[in-house]
Amino acid sequence: MKPALGLALLTLATVPALAAGLAGQEPGPVMRGVPNPAQARTDYQLKCQGCHHPDGSGNAVNTPPLADETARFLHVRGGREFLGQVPGVASVDLGDERLAQLLNWTLYRFDPQHVPADFKPYSAAEIAKLRKTPLRLDRLEVRSRLVADLARAGLAPK
Repeated sequence: MKPALGLALLTLATVPALAAGLAGQEPGPVMRGVPNPAQARTDYQLKCQGCHHPDGSGNAVNTPPLADETARFLHVRGGREFLGQVPGVASVDLGDERLAQLLNWTLYRFDPQHVPADFKPYSAAEIAKLRKTPLRLDRLEVRSRLVADLARAGLAPK
């Protein structure tokens, strides 16, 4: 290989990592359905972390954790819909496209080990549909049923 070509290839290979480093971020895994991870992170900080905390830990009183739990719901019937219908998701003041991205980002950020290998990212159209039937008073009952289903499948959260 000619030295100039090798340098050009090396430069092309390192530019994304360098740009991420300059932006204060390390390059991370590919997050399907998250075209703009920086926007998703900002949306999380502004719309979610007040209750779910920066690390996704939530609290024992009224906010379930996201960390090591959220993607588990994708493994039981009704769990995918549940994630798009909980009050904090269904009623947040974001457009459907940004909300789909935020939900996809949240799954990869806080529970990547439980994201199914065949995971189909949430789309704006799917989010729009789910938001039309938000869970309100029945959210705790639905969550309890889903957690019981997870336990039967050996996937119960801590």
